[in-house]
Amino acid sequence: MGTYKYSAEFRADAVALARSSGRPVSRIAAELGVNHETLRQWIKAGEKAERPEPVAESTKDAEIVALCCPV
Repeated sequence: MGTYKYSAEFRADAVALARSSGRPVSRIAAELGVNHETLRQWIKAGEKAERPEPVAESTKDAEIVALCCPV
């Protein structure tokens, strides 16, 4: 039993279609021949990649001190 990999372009196109179509993810996945949970994971990963990485409070505090109180 081999592992079938989808290209990054296919995954991006599938996610874009799922986001823009307004149709259920399960229907789009079936039309594309992809497991619906696989498509859901691609969507979830895309959303995570779009969110900015939170900055640690200590880093924010260090920046504030550097800007306000130059040594």
